[in-house]
Amino acid sequence: MGKLKIKTGDSVIVTAGDHKGSEGKVLRIIRDKNKAIVEGVNLVKKHEKPSAANPQGGISEKEAPIHISNLSVKDPKSGAATRVGYKMEGDKKVRFAKKSNQVI
Repeated sequence: MGKLKIKTGDSVIVTAGDHKGSEGKVLRIIRDKNKAIVEGVNLVKKHEKPSAANPQGGISEKEAPIHISNLSVKDPKSGAATRVGYKMEGDKKVRFAKKSNQVI
């Protein structure tokens, strides 16, 4: 497994699959499966039994993980999908968008 260039809190665009073109914020990264949970993307319906927390039960919607290869970081300047690079700024290593050369 290589280095993941997407981090929690990044704004990402889905580049492939059923949800292609949708955007959202990364809520969680699942490193061992190379997947991420993106806010509002890949929603699935889950049937829940009545419990103390949810006495009514019913059907709820939640985000399912999506593979990282289908995600691309959103460029802060143009809002398009971009690749991520690393460079040194002084003595700090920073991530930057390859399209606009802006620090993410």
